[in-house]
Amino acid sequence: MASGTPHVLIIGAGTGGLCLAQGLRRAGISVAVYERYRTRGEGLLGYRIGIGPTGSKALRECLPPELFDVYLATCARSPRYFNVITQRLRHTASFTLRPDTDPVETERSVARMTLRQVLLTGMEDVVHFDKTFTRYEQRDDGTVTAHFADGSTATGDLLVAADGTHSAVRHQYLPHAVVRDAGTINIATRVPLTAHTRQLLPERVEKGISLIFGAGGIMGVLHVMEFKWDRDGEIKPDVAEADAALLRNWPGRRHDNTRDNINFIIWSTARRFPPDVMQRRGEDLVQVARNLTRHWHPNLRELLARSDPGSALPIRVATSEPVPAWKASTVTLLGDAIHTMTPGRGVGANTALRDAALLCRQLRQAAAGDKTLLQAVADYEAAMVPYGFARVADSLNRSGTSGDDRMYKPVVGRLALLGARGYFGVTSRVPRLARKFVNDFYTYRGEED
Repeated sequence: MASGTPHVLIIGAGTGGLCLAQGLRRAGISVAVYERYRTRGEGLLGYRIGIGPTGSKALRECLPPELFDVYLATCARSPRYFNVITQRLRHTASFTLRPDTDPVETERSVARMTLRQVLLTGMEDVVHFDKTFTRYEQRDDGTVTAHFADGSTATGDLLVAADGTHSAVRHQYLPHAVVRDAGTINIATRVPLTAHTRQLLPERVEKGISLIFGAGGIMGVLHVMEFKWDRDGEIKPDVAEADAALLRNWPGRRHDNTRDNINFIIWSTARRFPPDVMQRRGEDLVQVARNLTRHWHPNLRELLARSDPGSALPIRVATSEPVPAWKASTVTLLGDAIHTMTPGRGVGANTALRDAALLCRQLRQAAAGDKTLLQAVADYEAAMVPYGFARVADSLNRSGTSGDDRMYKPVVGRLALLGARGYFGVTSRVPRLARKFVNDFYTYRGEED
């Protein structure tokens, strides 16, 4: 293994991989990222991810301070409420969330594409596009070489798999690691936010995140995404001057086509979908969602009808199974490449960011000579594996994330639905329980133990 500052190869320019790259660059550690997509604007749509305290703390630790400020400025309007509603748009529960006055101790709405542009800022010489990873070799001198489909190679002291659920690195490194089908499918759509589509939503739904417990085991979620720029990409006139200046001077703006929208996701057990749903796109896929929701409120059905067909995306939900401990080496993994989780607790991206900050911390110690590179990797994995797979288990145990959930059974499903609605209804109406629910929401999404 090379002495001195290591050179780190990261496979995958997703949220976790780029956060790690930013942190290493900031620490003066040599890093290169290899991404299979051809350009920085390819491959990701503008769907929402919720960044809680854990994610924001990791970003603040890894990003240069001025870029962290850009991250805050590019977030969509923070949700004011967490709602539970029926398919008929009746409120079951509504919880008031914390204001976004604190830079990290809150829930932030982030568009995937926008966050990607933030994380790519200043990394033009670090990120290499159109590089499809095929295999790696661990060499006798302690280095590791990555091979790519175009015949090129890259050699470094550590290879980090940040290439997602279907990680090619994991497939070679931990061939016994299992990612299985959770048994549910999502259809994600984006609806342009206009004066008309806005008025289709009750005020608390328009200003919050809303979970739809529909009859018959059809679930949904609505996220309203409202940014500081308009449909032409120009800064809105009511934006504070400090944020406006940041956005005007941010070079990533010209690569981001994210605009105000309503994220509308329908999901259920895979048995409810056509067998070829994963091959469907556009209007055909939107029609599948409309067929599943034919008894929903007309306003919700109109939102689906007005969704952008090009944004419609089928997602087969997957989950990792725990992996027995392995011996640390010059290859390691982060995020979905090792602990894919369902969206049940909404912490997949936050956990990947937590991984990135932790690994960066360990590699800084190795670069400073406080421990060997192998010890840094071992210490990272000793912490990451337990909390990562705990999050996997939590997400799978959330109502409706497993295709075998009682919610989807013909008879007991009705009782499960009534039970879920009853729980949220009572919790929201008892002040002590409502406060505990909100506090637990932030504690979980900010937990570091």
